[in-house]
Amino acid sequence: MREETILRKMRGRDPAGLEALMDRYLPYVSAVVWNILRGAMAPEDGEEVASDVFFAAWTQADDLRPGHVKGWLGAVARNKAKNKLRQMGRTLPLEEDALDLPGPEDPADALEREEEGRRVRRAVDSLPAPDRELFLRHYYYAQSVKEIAGAMGLNESTVKTRLRRGRLKLKDMLTKEALI
Repeated sequence: MREETILRKMRGRDPAGLEALMDRYLPYVSAVVWNILRGAMAPEDGEEVASDVFFAAWTQADDLRPGHVKGWLGAVARNKAKNKLRQMGRTLPLEEDALDLPGPEDPADALEREEEGRRVRRAVDSLPAPDRELFLRHYYYAQSVKEIAGAMGLNESTVKTRLRRGRLKLKDMLTKEALI
């Protein structure tokens, strides 16, 4: 079922729309949730967070736009997983905290690191959509090559090859940009 059809059904309060949305995106939402929770909670808690994401999609179906649903679900999943950790008195994994909190460093170093982060984000954003998704799944959501291959319907060797080519493209782009 196409995304437009799914959203139309959801806006019409047809449960078949929600079922189709879950069939399509539950593995993705679950991966986002579990990469945030990282085993800090029982499986039931992770399932509850994933359910909350789809409930939010159901209640906010009028706000969803075709072509943007996956990104919306990913953002909601990240936020709900982080909120669940906080609610249960857990802290975010160290790497999440490190992204948000600057250390006691020279402000010039902090600005340089911010600019470098922006350059990397622009470079990754410039990759074709399938390669960008591979990169985000592997390097941001910490999914294994096997998980990515299964979720995207690719061979593991294809995933490895595309990750390698993408790394080379990014290196080339970032090196050229640094020389400018």
